[in-house]
Amino acid sequence: MDFSLRGILPAMLTPLHEDETINTEGIADLTEHVLSGGVHGLFVLGTHGEAYALTVGEREAVTAGYVEAAAGRVPVFAGVGGVTTRASLANLRAAENGGADGVSVITPSFISPGQEELYAHFRAIAEATQLPVLLYNLPSRTHLNIEPATLVRLAEIDNIVGVKDSSGDLTNTMEYLRLTPDGFAVMNGSDALICAGLSAGACGAVAATANVVPELVVRIYERFEAGDLAGSWNAQMELIPLRRCFPLSTVPDPVKEAARAIGLPVGPTMRPAGPMSDEGKRKLRGVLADMGLRMGGQ
Repeated sequence: MDFSLRGILPAMLTPLHEDETINTEGIADLTEHVLSGGVHGLFVLGTHGEAYALTVGEREAVTAGYVEAAAGRVPVFAGVGGVTTRASLANLRAAENGGADGVSVITPSFISPGQEELYAHFRAIAEATQLPVLLYNLPSRTHLNIEPATLVRLAEIDNIVGVKDSSGDLTNTMEYLRLTPDGFAVMNGSDALICAGLSAGACGAVAATANVVPELVVRIYERFEAGDLAGSWNAQMELIPLRRCFPLSTVPDPVKEAARAIGLPVGPTMRPAGPMSDEGKRKLRGVLADMGLRMGGQ
């Protein structure tokens, strides 16, 4: 598939049955929901996709489910990152077998490799595939930051095509933009900073809230692209209350709870995360109601 990495890619949830097995019908329904909102691609098996909890076989099944559901309408990027390079390469094969159009590689968690080790890790994964590679920076979870100088070196590798910066640090994102070459895709991974990232030069965003309100998140991007900065900022401000619900439970449960509340069949969050408290549900549903969303779930 020929595509340009840009626009809004939802950080897709992984629908589960009550016994925590993969719900492929739920994948199809969720895909149609976000595509109806005009998203430009799918980002699967990230933090909100509970990739950390899935086996290699389950990763392949989730990737294949989303690829089948997307049916070539938008590209599907699948997360393959693991604690070790070996684990990441096994996940990479699962993504390839599942038909992914590209892969995303997050920094390792639990261990704390240095920047040279990070470079070697990412390079080994990129050299093991023909697929485009999107790096994933999430220091709040992995306790590692891809330093701008390291990213510059990684951007020289042909199939490393961009980075998702979920640091929440706009200065870090701007350094990525300043130092990497034209055509290297810098995407914001913080839902509250989509408009700010676009204003700084980012080409789009990977947004978990787009599982629930894809039209609103896409509006931030499309208004900006149309030159309507005020309209983009207004849409961003509309999104903020939902993003501020993330602390009500353990990620990704708040987005799953919001999806369940509007009738999307995403199922439970894999334990020990969730379920959200009754008070949390009340607050979340209040936000959804204020946003004009109809409740359709439990």
